[in-house]
Amino acid sequence: MRQALITGASRGLGLALAKGLAADGWSLLLTARGEEDLMSAAFDLGARAIPGDVADPAHVARLAEAVPELDLLVNNASGLGPAPLPRLADYPLDSLRALFETNVVGPLALIQATLPALRKRQGAIVNISSDAAVEAYEGWGGYGATKAALDQVSNVLAAEEPDVAVWWVDPGEMRTRMLADAVGEDEAGTAPPPESVAPALLRLVAGRPAPGRFTRGDLR
Repeated sequence: MRQALITGASRGLGLALAKGLAADGWSLLLTARGEEDLMSAAFDLGARAIPGDVADPAHVARLAEAVPELDLLVNNASGLGPAPLPRLADYPLDSLRALFETNVVGPLALIQATLPALRKRQGAIVNISSDAAVEAYEGWGGYGATKAALDQVSNVLAAEEPDVAVWWVDPGEMRTRMLADAVGEDEAGTAPPPESVAPALLRLVAGRPAPGRFTRGDLR
């Protein structure tokens, strides 16, 4: 049975993708910081769950130990940083360091820990990016910088690991709690739901194209 590990899987895109993979017969290990929502999602999907923070090395080690063989790693867990979103001139540097730990160091740590399992199965990695990684949006400098760094981590990893498929994906705006925290409930409410984006990621995984950066539009 194909094995997938999804971070940030208690809600939003992570949960929507977990539902799609479960329906396709995948065995899932889910993780997120919110234990109650995570355990509820795992129960509904017949999945395993290990709550915790991807920025915690001990948690990363627990996850890797739980998947000695792995077909798919989805680094979806992400932090927004301070809200309201500050301009870079006023960005609290301690908050920026913490955001890099969550959005860049944590995913890379999990990749390092699970690469032996992924290599065994010639598996794949999906790192969730953002248009803020490549566009200059006021207030999004901190978050965008972390996603730009994750893009380059993905780009180099793809060159270094030819037997593991690496894709970094900008899913576009989605109706999530993170977007609501950034732009407000009203504006976030006009964005498409994560359930409308998950099928594009499922097509990516099934089609296994060459490594690279994809947007939701690329995967239609």
